[in-house]
Amino acid sequence: MSIEAKMKQLIEEINKHNYAYYTLDNPTISDKEYDDLYYELVRLESESGIILEGSPTQRVGDVVLDKFDKITHEKPLYSLNKAQNMDELRSWFDDMRSAGAKEFSLEYKFDGLRVVAKYSGGLLKTCATRGNGVIGEDITAQVKTIKNVPKAIEYRGEVTVMGEVLMRLSVLEDYNKTATEPLKNARNAAAGALRNLDTKVTASRNLDAYMYDILTMDSNVSSQRFVHEFLQKQGFDTFDFFEIYSDFDSLKSAIEKVDNIKNKLDILIDGVVIKVNDYNLREDIGYTAKYPKWAIAYKFEAQELTSIVRDVVWQVGRTGKLTPVCEIDPIELAGATVTHATLNNYDDIVRKDVAIGSSVFVRRSNEVIPEILGVAEHYANSKKITKPDNCPCCGEGLSYDGINLFCNNEHCKERVVARLTHFVSKNAMNIDGLSEKTIELMYDKLNVTKFEDLYTITPMELSILDGFKDKKINNVISSINDSKKVKLSNFIYALGINNIGEKTAKDLAKAFGSLDKLRNASLEELVAIKDIGDIVASSIVEYFDNQRNIDQINRLIDLGIDIENVEVIIKDSIFTGKTVVITGTLDNMSRDEAKALLESLGAKVSGSVSSKTDYLLAGENAGSKLDKAIALGVKIISLDDVLSES
Repeated sequence: MSIEAKMKQLIEEINKHNYAYYTLDNPTISDKEYDDLYYELVRLESESGIILEGSPTQRVGDVVLDKFDKITHEKPLYSLNKAQNMDELRSWFDDMRSAGAKEFSLEYKFDGLRVVAKYSGGLLKTCATRGNGVIGEDITAQVKTIKNVPKAIEYRGEVTVMGEVLMRLSVLEDYNKTATEPLKNARNAAAGALRNLDTKVTASRNLDAYMYDILTMDSNVSSQRFVHEFLQKQGFDTFDFFEIYSDFDSLKSAIEKVDNIKNKLDILIDGVVIKVNDYNLREDIGYTAKYPKWAIAYKFEAQELTSIVRDVVWQVGRTGKLTPVCEIDPIELAGATVTHATLNNYDDIVRKDVAIGSSVFVRRSNEVIPEILGVAEHYANSKKITKPDNCPCCGEGLSYDGINLFCNNEHCKERVVARLTHFVSKNAMNIDGLSEKTIELMYDKLNVTKFEDLYTITPMELSILDGFKDKKINNVISSINDSKKVKLSNFIYALGINNIGEKTAKDLAKAFGSLDKLRNASLEELVAIKDIGDIVASSIVEYFDNQRNIDQINRLIDLGIDIENVEVIIKDSIFTGKTVVITGTLDNMSRDEAKALLESLGAKVSGSVSSKTDYLLAGENAGSKLDKAIALGVKIISLDDVLSES
């Protein structure tokens, strides 16, 4: 195939995906796969010196939808060039230094839908999508449903700000639990809501907007720092990350830190954006037809790709719930070869329309098991996944509650092994050396089926298991004995009560202080605890109402399990019932210690500053949280103020 023919093929394929992504808000490939196609076209254009008509490398965005009124942007909107690795970023950085740049801003690269909002006389007048970079869709009515977009600002001149509309991941998760048609990802969710003519649909998505730039302003804009501070002062959410760097090593270190914490954020980011801080210098550096030369995006390793579903197997968990696991064509994702991906339950299969032989979006975040987000495309050979009637392990009939399938056989091998594996795990009883495979061996050869069986096992019995020599036997026996002294929260979690995770176990331990008090707690007492609702409370009451469970706990205690009670003391103080945010480095105290101290004084400790924040505990190098708190009028306190109340 000639280079021109290959380029035509790439242009056709990229344009097809652009239409699906920008116009239909229904992507058919992942960002990584799109980038691979795009940069292959860039490479061919560079090598051949040929740019064909209609090449997507020469334009921004895509088709503007006819169903919306049009808004012509006051200035063209550009895409961002991307650094594929640190070497490319370093090369760009050096070029900018040669051009005179001394400072560089660093911000998150949000994965949402770009919007441009114009204010005049302090009021929001219009808001538009990026569109094709010159003309966008008028989505003013839709944006006005977003609660954190100011309808009025203090600045009375004319200013047009730019940012990104997102759907927080926690909101997306809650939305998909009840949605008839689940949303594929957070970006698709936000874009689809904003480009819906029914503003009730937009409002129902509970979107957020984060602003990061000024497109035009009738006053002088000096730097990206000025932009950030101006936006905060006017009441725009800018997200809690904005930093300035002057040397590459510090910039690189900061980017690596963001890469490490990105999966803990409640928003979707796929990289960071680096810009020359000085606005006057930006004008000297200039633009290409598509990119500003003074800005670049550094994208993190892909966490989402597409693959083909080849089969589905059903795993039985400790509660009897069946989880579908799809076997997929191998893909390299977030540093690992992925061959399996999970779905939540049978209802998830139906709602996401997953079928064998279809292409699906697969996402992996750090050590989290890869999951299927939704269907990318169906094909002629796609085959519906049928609902099983019997347990794949024990053969017993299954029950179905309209969402999940359950094996109700308490003695089903997979259920027993899963219960025991959970019981010995690190954040439960923390018994080293007992993997799921070892537990299965103990089930098969030593008839270990109950928690208490682990505490009566002998070195002689362990010696018959494959791979168990003297050293390993001694280590396991020692770890079993060490596990007998256990924190209350770990023990609660180890029991495997339905709907009780690590956080809830800690909340229960903190609230009741002892297992006896928890065992005797009423539904009303449980629901009164923050973040515990009717379903979780009912699970706890039902567990302790079951005599078999009480007998099992008593047998464990008879075998020497010593549960450490928690001293529950909450002192009245000026912080009682108040929301406090901690930022910066504190003298002689870690943030976790400061959080525990504040909570003992009745405070609720939050991770981000908002209008609901009562106090900001600020240490050294407080950063943007301090700036936002000052802008919002939040009271700033020191560690000494907290210690004086303790």
